[in-house]
Amino acid sequence: MFLLTISVPRFILIVCSLCDELLFLKDMPKITVTTKTTLTPDLLKKVKAMLVDEKARLEHDLARLAAPSNPAAANSDSAFPDYGDKDDENAAEVADYAANLSIEQDLGNLLRDVNASLARLEKGEYGICKYCKKPIEEKRLLARPTSSACVECKKTIMQEV
Repeated sequence: MFLLTISVPRFILIVCSLCDELLFLKDMPKITVTTKTTLTPDLLKKVKAMLVDEKARLEHDLARLAAPSNPAAANSDSAFPDYGDKDDENAAEVADYAANLSIEQDLGNLLRDVNASLARLEKGEYGICKYCKKPIEEKRLLARPTSSACVECKKTIMQEV
């Protein structure tokens, strides 16, 4: 047996799976969901500083990886290394280039997450789980400031429950 609950302001509808009966309860208190942060201004300031520092570091690392080794490659994302013309040097160039592309993609994803967290901070929505809309624990935000999901939802998503 399961119950399907549909919540509307001041009313709750419940559908019973055994008897397919619709139960209608009225005058229930309105259920509210938090969509604005409840974190202290000091914590928000600390997290913002951490995110800004991380953004600067990521941008620096990305610029260093993508810095072209010659002016002809100025439009390339990652610089293709030039170690020489021997076979072993060419193989090393390809291996390093492939590794740099992977690192560049990872850094780009991290930068995207940092920018999204800074945007949530500006909107006043930082620290609210994007799935269940409950506050994310302060310890989690300090350990991973780019978190957009609470531990419980993240475990469910990653199928660790």
